[in-house]
Amino acid sequence: MPRSEERTGSSEYYMTETTQIQNENPNPDSFAALFEASATRTDALREGDIVAGTILKVGKDSVVVDIGYKSEGVISLHEFINAEGNISATAGDSVDVLIESKENEDGLVMLSKEKADKLKVWDEISAACERDELIEGTITQRVKGGLAVTIRGGVKAFLPGSQVDLRPVRNLDRLLGQTFQFKVIKFNKKRGNIVLSRRVLLEKERDRLKEATLENLQEGQIVTGTIKNITEYGAFVDLGGIDGLLHITDMSWGRVNHPSEVFEVGDEVTVKVLKYNADTERVSLGLKQTMEDPWNVATDHYVAGKKVKGKVVSLTDYGAFIELEQGVEGLIHVSEMTWAKPKHPSKVLEVGQEVECVVLDLDAQNKRISLGLKQLEPDPWTVFTQKYNPGDIIQGRVRSITDYGVFVGIEDGVDGMVHKSDLSWTQRINNPADIYRKGDEVEAIILSINHDDRKVSLGIKQLYEDPWVFVPKRYPEGTVIEVRSTGADEYGIHVELERGVEGVIPRGEISADLSQEPTEIVKTGDIVKAQVIRLDDDERTITLSLRAAEGQDVNQVARPEEAQRRVAPRKVGPSLGGAQATLGDALKDKLGAFAIAASTDEGDQEAPAEPEEATAEEPAEEETTD
Repeated sequence: MPRSEERTGSSEYYMTETTQIQNENPNPDSFAALFEASATRTDALREGDIVAGTILKVGKDSVVVDIGYKSEGVISLHEFINAEGNISATAGDSVDVLIESKENEDGLVMLSKEKADKLKVWDEISAACERDELIEGTITQRVKGGLAVTIRGGVKAFLPGSQVDLRPVRNLDRLLGQTFQFKVIKFNKKRGNIVLSRRVLLEKERDRLKEATLENLQEGQIVTGTIKNITEYGAFVDLGGIDGLLHITDMSWGRVNHPSEVFEVGDEVTVKVLKYNADTERVSLGLKQTMEDPWNVATDHYVAGKKVKGKVVSLTDYGAFIELEQGVEGLIHVSEMTWAKPKHPSKVLEVGQEVECVVLDLDAQNKRISLGLKQLEPDPWTVFTQKYNPGDIIQGRVRSITDYGVFVGIEDGVDGMVHKSDLSWTQRINNPADIYRKGDEVEAIILSINHDDRKVSLGIKQLYEDPWVFVPKRYPEGTVIEVRSTGADEYGIHVELERGVEGVIPRGEISADLSQEPTEIVKTGDIVKAQVIRLDDDERTITLSLRAAEGQDVNQVARPEEAQRRVAPRKVGPSLGGAQATLGDALKDKLGAFAIAASTDEGDQEAPAEPEEATAEEPAEEETTD
């Protein structure tokens, strides 16, 4: 609406009102009094005053208001738009306005409803501050150091971050749009500065609730609270003005790695008061104590031999802990995981894996359950003993080597040991690693089976004839033979009579001239003539002499082509059952009449020249034995 039209319309309204007053008061004295009163009111109105007015007309862009002045006032229409976006102005409504200017270029009074509202709000806020009253406001914006709050009439106030809550709030954005009650802690009308606090109100409420809570709080009581804060060791529960600690060990009968797995801040929880110290106002709470201990019925659910399922919750060097149900865990010891040599639990299981196992033992008093995993599979030892007997020949790979022997894999989960004394008939082996390597494939004969200790003794030398069975017959004292030097040292010369049979020529039996070193007289690999001067069957040593053989002819000794000839060759593998044989029986079967023949030949021996005849008969005897 153009200002000229507004002015014309308002002038017509003013003239009509004046005419009406004149008609109602035709007395000239009354008119004069009215004029004088109007003039007095006009003089009393000042710019900046807040006066009451009446809406005369609502135009397209403005609202005409009568304030009892000689001319009407005009207010922009947008000042009458409410929070919902609707115009809240109707002709005849009363409204408080601020006089900005008594007369503009069109002769109208410039008014402002918005400024009048704000000034009124400031007055109300000032009065509320003096009376220590609360003010309602809505948090509308995040600003530096805190939040902006819109209170009455759209007035902006500042809420410092430290005054938002009892504890520092990390995420202030979540409070945007929320309406709360506040207390004015600082007010300056001239600077337009208002500082609010919500913490003061919360502290008062907390103190009130705390007093009420402490009056009724006692140990053993079931109470309801709200999770206020979460730490690594537990959660703090607001019981109403006072906080209690719910330790992580009292949250569940089962395993809890972190309280955040169970709770979130703001969760409501029902707990039991475990301890309460009135002097320090410390409260210990428990959640699991409000539930039945699952171990009370564990003896009924987990009997020895029963198959159960659970989840791996932890791995240690000595085993794996399995959660069978919430609050009930069992241990699979590393020795109960596989029938084979125990490995680290992480090689068999992993955390979070679902696993089936067998209950081995239950100790309800100490809340322990022993579980087994290998019991779900056949016992390899039982399978082995059903298939093999002493005397059976096995074939396997070297799994490990120690200072005292070699471990050979027979079947999955069953190893046998070859002691270093059972590796060779003739060689003294101090370190088996000098001969064998891990992974080498070997054949061995089962010497014994220890069922109590689950141990298998193996032998490799027992697969071959013991050359010393024939040595006393072949090389009696006085026999002159040719031998091969295998080395020499300051004590004498080491020689080989035949494969696997060695002897020594002491330094004094090499030459009459003791000043010469043995290494100067005989070199390694040289063939020399020597006489057997001493043979110790118990110690298995042969002593020879170069000096004693001088001038003598070499005796004809029939040496076997293969001294370590295999004994009674047979199929490698298990004997598949049958009566349990002893090692003596096994060796008797394999050697046949070998030992008897050797003994007979030794008894017939009379002179050094006879080994030729005795030796000649050995192949026939061996063939018969074979």
